[in-house]
Amino acid sequence: MTAQLEHANFTVSDPAATAHWMEELFGWRIRWQGDAISGGHTIHVGTDSQYLALYTPPKPPQAKTDSYAQLAGLNHIAVTVEDLEKAEAKVKTLGFVTKNHADYEPGRRFYFHDNDGIEYEVVQYD
Repeated sequence: MTAQLEHANFTVSDPAATAHWMEELFGWRIRWQGDAISGGHTIHVGTDSQYLALYTPPKPPQAKTDSYAQLAGLNHIAVTVEDLEKAEAKVKTLGFVTKNHADYEPGRRFYFHDNDGIEYEVVQYD
């Protein structure tokens, strides 16, 4: 059996706000939310088989600390969609700015940063 990615866990300033725009953009749902490590709070948002765990510590996140208290501690998160143009329109409606559009094998893509500075790649495979 080939392994599959089940979830990724990263720190954001406001899990509820991040989960909300992810629900709007990607059609995901909140699977679980509650208390988390070190007195923080986590929201799991995604599908039945895969999700992102959006964590925030009890004190406002600061850059350059351990990974559970650091904003943007990863390069980017990539999500596949069926209609790239529709997804880009939603990204713009949500107030984010798209950039770095590219069309190369195996598909077309663009990037945007959220309010925490985390970069997302949106890809459509043709």
